[in-house]
Amino acid sequence: MEMHFQTKEESNKKQQEAFLKLSGIERIYSFLNLVYQVNQYPTKNKVDKTKNFIITIKSK
Repeated sequence: MEMHFQTKEESNKKQQEAFLKLSGIERIYSFLNLVYQVNQYPTKNKVDKTKNFIITIKSK
């Protein structure tokens, strides 16, 4: 295991360069994966699913 010491600016620049090396579709998948991972973190705020907007389509 290697340890690298760097400043926040250096770390951000490395992350940005690595992200920009990805193709367009890989960037989208990377972003969607990040969104999914962030949503998995436990939070104190509970989502009230009873106030969701519901569309009801009645057939004739």
